[in-house]
Amino acid sequence: MGEGLRERKKRETRQRISDIATWLFVTKGFDNVTVAEVARTADVSVNTVFNYFRTKEDLLFDRQEEVVDLPSRVVRERRPGESALQALRRDFLDAVDTRHHRYGFHEGGDAFARMLSRSPSLNARLREMNAARELALARTLADEVGAAPGDLTPSLVAAQVCAVLNRLMTRAVERMLAGETLDAIAPDLRRDAERGFALLESGIGDYGVRRPGAPVPASAASPDHGTGVTGPDDRTRATEPG
Repeated sequence: MGEGLRERKKRETRQRISDIATWLFVTKGFDNVTVAEVARTADVSVNTVFNYFRTKEDLLFDRQEEVVDLPSRVVRERRPGESALQALRRDFLDAVDTRHHRYGFHEGGDAFARMLSRSPSLNARLREMNAARELALARTLADEVGAAPGDLTPSLVAAQVCAVLNRLMTRAVERMLAGETLDAIAPDLRRDAERGFALLESGIGDYGVRRPGAPVPASAASPDHGTGVTGPDDRTRATEPG
């Protein structure tokens, strides 16, 4: 059954409020914008804003669930004969090459990162999301390999993978904030990623290899997972909404 008119209008209203809030936060700074200002600009009441978003931070991280689930989704959709690590490596490098927003390396990502760096509350939320993403990946790995209860291996693997991804993007963001272009950063980011995943490969490279002949979700054929590591997407370009 398709989406009804009421559901579509609610979804569009939610997206519009989030888009306007993101623009205000990026252009003025998260801590300099009140929920009341977001409501006025979106031409809705403050109560309406909180009907859709529990906290001010949720206005910005409206796709938190997708961000947290990204590594898990990549692992679930890995190809036959492909390990969990190989799938994550392939997906990360594809995002770097295409400048896709799902890991935060895209045009406009510097503005988003600059805003985050100036807000303690947003940094706290990011830490929560990173921890949730690692936990979700550990659970997915455990399910995928049929790990026994109490087996620490999935958690150890998830911790190592997430540490590498976070370190790679932290370094890229540092260079973005220093004014370097994506084209200047990309070759080094790709080389560092290859090195990081190679270090992991020597220890966990064959973990979670999908059996040949096992079914693969249809969405595995597409590299576009529509999310990013730290939550930014193309809406973070500092352009005024229509």
